[in-house]
Amino acid sequence: MKKLLAALTLFAVACAPQAEKSSDMSAWEARAADITIIRDDWGVPHIYGKTDADVVFGLMYAQAEDDFNRIEENFLNSQGRLAESEGEGEIWRDLRMKLFIDPIEMQRMYGESPTWLKDLMDGWADGLNYYLATHPETQPRVLTHFEPWMALSFSEGSIGGDIERVNLARLEEFYGDSSNQMAAVTTGDPKGLSGARVAMRGRASGAGAAHAAALPVQSSLVEPDPFTEPEGSNGIAVAPTNTANGNALLLINPHTSFFFRHEAHMVSEEGLNAYGALTWGQFFIYQGFNETAGWMHTSSGVDNIDEFLETVVERDGALYYAFGDEERAVASRVVTVSYKTDTGMAERDFTVFRTHHGPVVRSVDGRWVSVSLMEEPLGALIQSFSRTKAANYDEFVGAMATHTNSSNNTVFADAEGNIAYFHSNFIPARDPSFDWSRPVDGSDPTTEWRGVHTLEETPGSLNPINGWIQNTNNWPYSVSGATSPKPADFPSYMQRGGENPRGLHAMRVLDGKSDFTIQSLIDAAYDSYLTWFEPMIPALVSGYDALPAPDPLKTKLADQVTLLRNWDFRWGVESVETSLAVFWGEDLGRRVSGTDEDLLSTAAARARLESLAAASDKLEADFGSWRTPWGEINRFQRLTGDIVQPFSDAGPSTPVGFTSSRWGSLASFGARAYEGTKRWYGTSGNSFVAVVEFGDRVTARAVTAGGLNDQPGSPHFDDQVERYATGNLRDVRFYREDVEANAERMYKPGG
Repeated sequence: MKKLLAALTLFAVACAPQAEKSSDMSAWEARAADITIIRDDWGVPHIYGKTDADVVFGLMYAQAEDDFNRIEENFLNSQGRLAESEGEGEIWRDLRMKLFIDPIEMQRMYGESPTWLKDLMDGWADGLNYYLATHPETQPRVLTHFEPWMALSFSEGSIGGDIERVNLARLEEFYGDSSNQMAAVTTGDPKGLSGARVAMRGRASGAGAAHAAALPVQSSLVEPDPFTEPEGSNGIAVAPTNTANGNALLLINPHTSFFFRHEAHMVSEEGLNAYGALTWGQFFIYQGFNETAGWMHTSSGVDNIDEFLETVVERDGALYYAFGDEERAVASRVVTVSYKTDTGMAERDFTVFRTHHGPVVRSVDGRWVSVSLMEEPLGALIQSFSRTKAANYDEFVGAMATHTNSSNNTVFADAEGNIAYFHSNFIPARDPSFDWSRPVDGSDPTTEWRGVHTLEETPGSLNPINGWIQNTNNWPYSVSGATSPKPADFPSYMQRGGENPRGLHAMRVLDGKSDFTIQSLIDAAYDSYLTWFEPMIPALVSGYDALPAPDPLKTKLADQVTLLRNWDFRWGVESVETSLAVFWGEDLGRRVSGTDEDLLSTAAARARLESLAAASDKLEADFGSWRTPWGEINRFQRLTGDIVQPFSDAGPSTPVGFTSSRWGSLASFGARAYEGTKRWYGTSGNSFVAVVEFGDRVTARAVTAGGLNDQPGSPHFDDQVERYATGNLRDVRFYREDVEANAERMYKPGG
């Protein structure tokens, strides 16, 4: 009898996982029956369901159909698990993420979430798991099962999140060798800590200039190289006063790496009706519109990440740090990073440290350095979804009350005729006498953050009298032309950068025009003028004219200078001038380091001419003649669905007229040559473009880079290439009757 009972027990235990799996499948199938996915003639999924959570379920299923690989990639990154797929080389990237993302903490937040958000996260996980259960041919690299809390690990949507500004090389130096940590730690008694604290407080006193002089430590936060491909986006809103139909218009134009975003439409019986671009794996429209309002995020130049110099002492085996008249215990925990090897999985343990400012990420000049940035994944996810249901300006402002869209500015328009600009939605209030571009003394309480700035305290714009708003990742002080906010009215940390060539271009195409339509705003978004060359080419020509006749450059560059002297600074696939100018600009930027003013300086006059000669030689070597049209060089190519694309001059490709945004092109195409190629192939820039008109009914046109599906055999792998390359945007199917009239396929998840 005992043997029989034991056998029955073992049988029950063995059957339990199978029963649970069967129960899950039954629940998923029942839910799928209430969801409809309609694929339109461009493969865009329109998901219809009773509840918002049903739509999220269907959305994730549809996303996984189009590109599960990129969903998994994003969530391996967001959880610090990329090394489990890619190997030891990704350990430090994973450790950086794990300093901020703790699964136990994420699970706690999930448990404390409002019911409506829990339902969305449950629908998110169930939709992905149902896809995997019904598609055994899809073999995940690591993530074979998704838990609802995982949605909190990637809740804000930007292509380059705040965490990525923490320097990996400095992180490896600190955590890769414990001697580097202890070299910046004092050993002794409380008096030793107090003495160090008092000394540092004395050094930090005084006016802002004194602060900067006393603490000359440079920030290690990653700043973009000014001569690598710019990242960012364009947002333009036009008021009814400046449009032909008396309706507000919105340009949505994110510049990201290609295929980073999906395009979809979410519709529920609970009031959700949002269309636009989503980051793979997320369940909210990140840049898009609903029936009465639209939003476009652009990467912000705000300074909202700070480093703090910590004074740390070891005493009796414990670590403490100074803060005012206190000494506080340094928090520590063990983080395990798993990574793939040739023989299987391995692990590496790290003891990581944190003060109340944030995690410790490096040491410098005998001090540990902690970093403070926005760490509010729950609030960020609440805002990210809530704003997609905001019907007008007031509701959109209400959704921003969490102050958790940290890395982005926002351009907004609605059917009531409002247009608006919001600067970064997370800006810590700080003592403006400190130089916040450098690490500040963490032991000094006057360096503490003092909450966040309200919308009214930031350089925004609402319904400016000029009738337009633009942001191109430039500063907010030209957002609405002459009516823009003034820099003197705000702390310097509101903006780290200044104007850029795209901002100058945007103002050029917007100012003085009062009859915008969808098509003319598209034309403006693809206007071919290259503002960067406007001052640069005359300086080049002037230097050439001043050359003495015997100078060898006088003869070598005669034809090139004649061509550029008469150029209208406009790109085009047939333009030889564009090829010559871009190759020249690339060479000059690497030959003369510094700002555009440095490139224009008298000291750089000879370098400008030598650079033109080098550019001509490069074109000759690569293409047989410096008179090569731009379209022969600048190409769009998609050969595979790989995340890192391969390129081949022997493969089919499409000419693209627009250039890198570095030169002032509003339409952006970041391209370069790759190993084994002479032609330049794009990998970033315009990734999704939409122009929306808010009238009695919303009307929109859009295009996505290449196509929506990652499988080369799919009709939607590259069906948008020609439209993408020429700016010929397609009609958006928004209303159900239009979606059904242009339906390619209608089905249930799993069907």
